[in-house]
Formats: sequence, C-alpha cells, structure tokens
Amino acid sequence: MIADEPIHTDYGDMACTEVVEIATDYLEGALPAGDVRRLERHLETCEGCSEYLAQMRAIAGSLGGLSEDSIPAEMRDGLVAAFRAFRQG
Repeated sequence: MIADEPIHTDYGDMACTEVVEIATDYLEGALPAGDVRRLERHLETCEGCSEYLAQMRAIAGSLGGLSEDSIPAEMRDGLVAAFRAFRQG
C-alpha cells in the first residue's frame, strides 16, 4: 500500500479488519467455505489486504522449518504469555 493511498475499510460484505482477524484460519485452510468466498471476493478489489496476505504467506513459509525445540524455553514461554495476553485484550 502506498503511504498516500487512502485506507479502504470495507469491500462488499467484508471489512479489512475482518480480513486481519481471519487471515490465519484462511492460510491454514480452517476457514468455513462461505467465509473463504467472502474473503476471496474482498481480495479481488482490495490491494492492501492482498498484500497483507502475501506477507503473511511469506512469513509462514520462512518460519515453517522452526520446531518447538529450536526456540529456547524462556523465549517460547515469553511468546506464549504475550500471545495469551494479547488475545485476552
């Protein structure tokens, strides 16, 4: 997305914020078929969300070789705690 480009928030029946919320499920193939169709329709018209998902795919691909044992226990515990705190809001 270009810095001066307006941020689009709603394309059809899915807002960009919803794309962010369901992106992981989509990439993992865990999203219900109806939501997949809605998301893909959104992506057809929203360059920003398309770029976001491309970045998410790249990150997931680069982290695919990590195993639980490759992360020091203290770091893993800190990350888990941070994610849990974030989800609890």
